[in-house]
Amino acid sequence: MNNNILYDTKYLQLKSTPSKSGKPWVYAHRPNAKDVVVILPVINHEKVLFLIEERPPLKAEDIAIRSIALPAGLVGDERFGESVEEAIKAELLEEAGLKASKIDIKTRKTASSPGCVSEVVTIAIAYIDEYKVLSEPVSDGGVIVGRELVDIKDIPNWLKEKEASGMALTASTLAALFYLWEEIK
Repeated sequence: MNNNILYDTKYLQLKSTPSKSGKPWVYAHRPNAKDVVVILPVINHEKVLFLIEERPPLKAEDIAIRSIALPAGLVGDERFGESVEEAIKAELLEEAGLKASKIDIKTRKTASSPGCVSEVVTIAIAYIDEYKVLSEPVSDGGVIVGRELVDIKDIPNWLKEKEASGMALTASTLAALFYLWEEIK
């Protein structure tokens, strides 16, 4: 395919490709990762751990100062040759300090905004028997500003409250919750 790089950094490229209209289609691409993982941590089949994040693009455009997210990360950006499964375990430990007793990959091709970015994510549910933090979680460069454990039955109302307070809800979080609801209904 004829893709032109319009702007290039280590972590993000702006590319153009031909479209059916004949005009170039411009999109963002991550050159340093082969996949992205999003992990829904379910503790003792009762609670979910959410991350509270401050994402610069949302703040810069005055959309939201904070967002509700899940542990996530790029595959192979820091650990060369890393598999998706290895990345899931590593990101769960890094961002939540947790280790799963079981990991269930639910989908490998969830696109959050396919008209703007080439990125797709692998979504997994990580089952954790006991909420025991094994190592101090990272702030991921200051992006992660909090963590909240929420009873599964309270999640819909909790998300509505957070959105009403001005927070953004990430698409990958909502997609992961879809798979959790399918599993527990």
